[in-house]
Amino acid sequence: MKIIVTGAHGQLGRALCAHNGSRYEVIGFDSRALDICDPKAIDEKLKEVQPDFVFNAAAYTAVDQAEDDAERAYELNATAVGHLALACREYGVKLVHFSTDYVFDGMKSSPYLVDDQTNPQGVYGASKLAGEKLAGDDALIIRTSWVYDAHGKNFVTTVLKLLKERERLTIIADQIGSPTSTSSLAAANLSLSEKGAKGIYHVTDEGVASWYDFAVAVQEEALRLGLLKEEKQILPINTADYPTRARRPAYSVLDKSKTRDLLGEPFPYWRYQLRLVLKDLL
Repeated sequence: MKIIVTGAHGQLGRALCAHNGSRYEVIGFDSRALDICDPKAIDEKLKEVQPDFVFNAAAYTAVDQAEDDAERAYELNATAVGHLALACREYGVKLVHFSTDYVFDGMKSSPYLVDDQTNPQGVYGASKLAGEKLAGDDALIIRTSWVYDAHGKNFVTTVLKLLKERERLTIIADQIGSPTSTSSLAAANLSLSEKGAKGIYHVTDEGVASWYDFAVAVQEEALRLGLLKEEKQILPINTADYPTRARRPAYSVLDKSKTRDLLGEPFPYWRYQLRLVLKDLL
């Protein structure tokens, strides 16, 4: 099996290349090597590589910046996905597209099912929802949440940096979700792809946490591993105490029963995966 990974230099793209590369031929393209906003460039790469799958990890992910850069967010998260989907259908290639918990408004108090009503609260979520629709019914669409790894800029690496620089952190405690490592996401993606899944599936690590819980766990695990030398104070605050340009879902836990039923195996617990990611930093 031959796989193209777009956005190959991002944290998810790197994980997809690493996880799939041990079993299949993987060709990763960053935005300079393949501009997915350019239909001609997509057509040329599909003709050249002749892949079985395209894993689309390219995305506009700056949630707050998207509020003032809506045109670019929609171009990359929606229009470009339509270009990929059209080309994949023409050449008989299976498209796998990654989406987000931000397609929901966060008003539920129980995990979101794949067919629950979507209601994005900002440009980022709306552009990703538009991308889902343009990917089409024949694509595999994987929604996930709170993605991180040992590299790049994400919540875990940011918290570690701040814990080394400051004596005290304040972290939002009234937004609830499921932290998800890129390795978990890449593994589930491959399993779903191998089984020929299409339509929408939810993939996250097991368990739930607030951003505050997540930050406390990062410090505890980092201290245990010796990544941090001293414990710092982490204080919980409410969303209202830390206004941002874009509104975040207050509750964005995703129901994974459809995914578990197909794969026949549980997902790893988020705290266990966090420990593995931090060990990777060693």
